[in-house]
Amino acid sequence: MPQALQIGESFVGDGVNAAHVNTVFGHREGPAGVAWASALATPSQGHVPFVTVLRPSLPVKPLTLFVTKAAPTGDAHGLLIWGPAQAGIAAGVAEALADGVISREEADSHVIIAAVWVNPGADDAETVYANNRLSVRTALENGARSLPDTDEVIAARSTPTNPFFTPQT
Repeated sequence: MPQALQIGESFVGDGVNAAHVNTVFGHREGPAGVAWASALATPSQGHVPFVTVLRPSLPVKPLTLFVTKAAPTGDAHGLLIWGPAQAGIAAGVAEALADGVISREEADSHVIIAAVWVNPGADDAETVYANNRLSVRTALENGARSLPDTDEVIAARSTPTNPFFTPQT
């Protein structure tokens, strides 16, 4: 039986143009649908969720809500969020659909919430696009496969690291 709610994560790239995407994927009539509609209806200052489109008036399927994890710090940062990051998310979701990570039946019955990090220092639109495209595609596949494996999490417990911090111990 398929998971009622799939949660995925992926970090792609390095430096200021890296992409970090978290996804929630589930049926429109379940908790994912409730969260999707609630998030769309309750924006907060600097974090305005929007429907991800492949081009104007062509939303990606499954309908995908783009939620930024970093409020725009200025026009250039905002343009990277609404332009290349959003285009990358749309293309990556469409790719997951075309590749069968998401079934054609789920395209009309399910929704996606994509929480997306675009670094305020990002400076390369093409890299932001490519990294977000791959990151959302990977996050959706990771969610479908229930990754990471629990044994991998346990094995890594003593050596946590991320691009912003590595403990000295």
